Amino acid sequence: MTGTLYPFLRRDPLDLRASTEAKARESLELRRRVLGELSPALGVAAAAMAAAFRGGGRLFAFGNGGSSTDARSMAALFTGRGLPAVSLADDSALVTALGNDVGFDVVFARQIAALGGAGDIACALSTSGGSANVARGLAQAGDRRMVTVGFAGSGGGRMAADRLAEHLFVVPSASVHRIQEAQATLYHVLAELVSAEVAK
Repeated sequence: MTGTLYPFLRRDPLDLRASTEAKARESLELRRRVLGELSPALGVAAAAMAAAFRGGGRLFAFGNGGSSTDARSMAALFTGRGLPAVSLADDSALVTALGNDVGFDVVFARQIAALGGAGDIACALSTSGGSANVARGLAQAGDRRMVTVGFAGSGGGRMAADRLAEHLFVVPSASVHRIQEAQATLYHVLAELVSAEVAK
């Protein structure tokens, strides 16, 4: 059974090394490509976000699963730089209450409606760009005239199709792992750019 679940455990060590090196190269090449192509857009987003922070705005980050972990990491990056930011998936009691009582599709939209307003920032992360609750959270943020930032993979999913984010960063990959690695690079760079812009 172990061999079925984890076929790599039965491989030759040299095969494993080659596979690991190939994945590392693939990840590095994708991140370089994404940064090269999206650098101008990152600068534009950073300027908009910095203006929001200077005006007293707060950042609300959200996503599901691994993207929820990235949302928490993103919020920590900004808070560590003295910029107010929270992850909307962190309060398990609130998320499960909303999911149980109202519906999982609105767990982020309801929090945005209660906490967000014009001049705040919504940052949504999704490997597919198509998660219903993430899409509804962004739509709610747009309705409230917040700065909207989206991170998606593949073709951008609903984030791209419905134009839910003013600033959308699409990682051109179908691999969830590579998408999340590239997204982490993007939001780390974005945090540095915003911090530098706010300090001007």
